Amino acid sequence: MSNTTDRRPLSFLVLTGSRRTDSFNTKLARLAVAAVQANGASASFASVGDFPVPDYDADAETADGIPPGAERFRERLHEVDALIIASPEYNASVPGVLKNLIDWTSRFRPQPFNELQGLLLSASPSMVGGNRGLWALRVPLEHLGARVYPDMFSLAAAHTQLDDEGRITDGTLRERFEANIVNFMNLVEAATHYPCVKKAWVEYLGERPDPAVDRVQAENGQGPAR
Repeated sequence: MSNTTDRRPLSFLVLTGSRRTDSFNTKLARLAVAAVQANGASASFASVGDFPVPDYDADAETADGIPPGAERFRERLHEVDALIIASPEYNASVPGVLKNLIDWTSRFRPQPFNELQGLLLSASPSMVGGNRGLWALRVPLEHLGARVYPDMFSLAAAHTQLDDEGRITDGTLRERFEANIVNFMNLVEAATHYPCVKKAWVEYLGERPDPAVDRVQAENGQGPAR
């Protein structure tokens, strides 16, 4: 599967979790788009700002329904095989605008994050590269049933590691970034085109597939508290 010339068709949505014009994470997201395309799959870029939603409010949902921004995001998720998020770190956690979009989108039935393959990236001027924010982002995504890839990529000192054209300057880091993308693509290809992988995934975690407890949306508190 590592041979990109015979890769079966795949599509990825690459989302930047920042609305800032000159965001390091937006640059990293665009690098991810290029890496996916260079390795034989289709990729589309989007910003969290493309899906505006108000602060989550259960009363507002009851009165007005789920907002159009979340509806558009759900549609984009249904169009692809996997989601890549490049997210900044705000106070060692998830940016509120990104978490809020996830919360609203999780209100749809069926719940669109369930069994969605995901890869998390970050870039930051700090020496931890936004990694703490990615660990925080895993929590709601995995709670919603997303299959978040174990190996995350965090670019530390991003203000020195990204050149004027948005490329990673350090050769070793650049190779690691591209390897992360390719390895994730290989997993997505296997999970998408070879059904046995779905069963194997839960067995890796020491669980048994069971329709009664599988990661489907039910009356179990998934999504924002009402």
